[in-house]
Amino acid sequence: MSKVEDFLTQEEEQEIVEAIRVAEKNTSGEIRVHLEKTTELDAYDRALEVFNELKMDETQLKNGVLIYLAVEDKTFVICGDQGINDVVANDFWDSTKEAMVAHFKNSNYKQGLVDGILIAGEQLKKHFPWSEDDTNELSNEISKG
Repeated sequence: MSKVEDFLTQEEEQEIVEAIRVAEKNTSGEIRVHLEKTTELDAYDRALEVFNELKMDETQLKNGVLIYLAVEDKTFVICGDQGINDVVANDFWDSTKEAMVAHFKNSNYKQGLVDGILIAGEQLKKHFPWSEDDTNELSNEISKG
């Protein structure tokens, strides 16, 4: 079994999916988590590739957010689509990253992801509040590569 399958238990994965569902109740933004063992690319470049592979660049308001983790490399990236990047400051994701790193340093990856997702949802709510006609455009399931 690869390290990606061992990274989170089934229960932990379900808690993360639930955190995505909760976060998306308050925003029209779409949040995804992608795990893979390693990347030969720069982590940010690979995150952008995954972002496109998951069709996160096709949301109506261009407000998708990907939390990408290369498990063996011990690196992660949060990247937002153009609609987000056009309206937020450059340090928009810093507090989210800091909260996640605090948990990751203690090997509490599930809680780091849950907290990161919920904080991202709160940040997105400010710029992309949920509306009556909002539909869930992307799966909430964790993708793996």
